[in-house]
Amino acid sequence: MKTRIISIALLIMFAAFMARAGEFTDTFKVKGGDCFESKKQIESAALDVIGVSMANWNSEKQELRIIFDESKTKVENIKKAVAKAGFDTDDFKAKDEVFNKLPDCCKYERD
Repeated sequence: MKTRIISIALLIMFAAFMARAGEFTDTFKVKGGDCFESKKQIESAALDVIGVSMANWNSEKQELRIIFDESKTKVENIKKAVAKAGFDTDDFKAKDEVFNKLPDCCKYERD
């Protein structure tokens, strides 16, 4: 009985590990305002990309930490989605007309 319980526990742990085997973590710069609305919109834009399972934007560091499945998307696609939502990343700049439609609290100094 004890051996069976250990075997089941090991099988569950292995399955959980394999489920995350294709996932990668990355962090990149995203400019936004120091408000909850910026956090919500940036994280939502990233999570809307198929393959992204976690997004956490830090307003102090102006960084977005993501966990994504590399077989389903690339970091470049996530950065493009965030820029499309109006927030500049280290590689892609949001269109002016989209940036201008952001709530005032979300606006930031642009380069």
